[in-house]
Amino acid sequence: MGGLDAPLALRLPARTARALAGAGVRTAGDLLGITPRRYYHWGALTPLHSLREGEDATILAQVASARIIANRSGAGVRMEVELTDGARFITATFFAKNQYKLAPHARLLTPGASYLFAGRVGAYRGRLQLAHPSFEGVDGEDAERAAQRPIPIYPATGGLASWAMSRAVGVLLDGLDDADVPDPLPDSVRAAHRLPSRARALRLAHRPATDEDHRLARRALAWGEAFILQCALVGERSGERAREAPACPPAPGGVRDGLEGALPFALTGSQRAAIGAIDADLARPSPMQRLLQGDVGSGKTVVALAALARVVDNGHQGALVAPTEVLAEQHFASITALLEPLGGPVGVRLLTGSTPEAARRAVLEEMASPGPLIVVGTHALLQDSVDFADLALAVIDEQHRFGVAQRAALRAARADGRLVHELVMTATPIPRTIAMTVFGDLDETRMEGMPAGRAPVATHLVDASNAPWVERLWRRAREEVDSGGRVYVVCPRIDEDDAVADADDPDG
Repeated sequence: MGGLDAPLALRLPARTARALAGAGVRTAGDLLGITPRRYYHWGALTPLHSLREGEDATILAQVASARIIANRSGAGVRMEVELTDGARFITATFFAKNQYKLAPHARLLTPGASYLFAGRVGAYRGRLQLAHPSFEGVDGEDAERAAQRPIPIYPATGGLASWAMSRAVGVLLDGLDDADVPDPLPDSVRAAHRLPSRARALRLAHRPATDEDHRLARRALAWGEAFILQCALVGERSGERAREAPACPPAPGGVRDGLEGALPFALTGSQRAAIGAIDADLARPSPMQRLLQGDVGSGKTVVALAALARVVDNGHQGALVAPTEVLAEQHFASITALLEPLGGPVGVRLLTGSTPEAARRAVLEEMASPGPLIVVGTHALLQDSVDFADLALAVIDEQHRFGVAQRAALRAARADGRLVHELVMTATPIPRTIAMTVFGDLDETRMEGMPAGRAPVATHLVDASNAPWVERLWRRAREEVDSGGRVYVVCPRIDEDDAVADADDPDG
């Protein structure tokens, strides 16, 4: 009857297929991939004689009669359905703009048909009624068991309500041939984790008999998605490693050796391990892609500077990109303080949206000329008008503030077709499983501990609804400022538009 590639136009009514196509849902796989956003439970059955006004109830009843009536006001219509359990009656009422909107209800709610109805019990003209109740056919199964079955609730898609989505999904499931549903997971993986096939998972997600069914379906589908993603990342990494990048082997007597000898502190074991891993990457003629994680104060900047020094020792350029001008200026100051006493031909430059025009032109000219150079900047370094003559390493600080496209633009900044080595840094703890999923294209290095003498970082979480604690927070901030310290207030950026990302770009 067709697999997941079957066009919806061949399986569903034309109006439904057109509505879904407008939302980008064009095949059976597209629609079945929209899993319910939640599941509704009918609840225990209530006999009609026990119904009470104002209470939510689920009943099993047979349709005695049904009619569509125009409202006296002239605005809209309603459908009145008389329901009975054989002894008592209750009315179910549905409202709509016109009778065409009620046509699906009229086709289903015919005399003699039995359904589960759920809703709030009200009263109209002295009689109990259910206004706009949910209803579901029991198909001859035990009513009590049917009442406990989870009912899928779908997100409105393409203008189709949840019940219309449910009906469309049902049509596809009825005609789905499980043999035509490809399964991305190897049999060994499914067996090891006790996962159903993809076809079975789709049926359990859309037609669960129990809560355990849809939970198992969610696990199986998530495993499949993660497996496909990992395969794609492996393929991408394989392709990237086949590309070339400037090899940067050790250069004795260069800036790097001078830097290590001039450091006013001893490197931690974690810093040395990170530098060693990065050095090994840089020495190869294939592009480095590495994620460096470490708490604030763990010494990531020195590790990044060691990598930049290795690059300039080989006659290339390096860039350190920070998300804010404040952070870029801090990096520039600390790098300059460490390298200036060494002398030598390597320059360190700062380029942000606030850089004066004359200085900006001078930095851009220097970047466009061959020769060792370290440039520290913000999003201003990512503009199309910025050209590097020989960029070999891009260090991106606080990687979550930069998009994939922005990272890719830096890695492709060379004119000779070779890729740029990439080191992305973050102080945000990322669990290993998430790092493997989201940053699977990057090798990972984690830094533990703090350099000797470094004050520990204390993190406190304050509930914004706790007024006394919020007041105490601001008092503490005032004390810090009064004592000559600094306080930074970081607000979330809601708008992810590129214009916001380039807010420090005077030309943006």
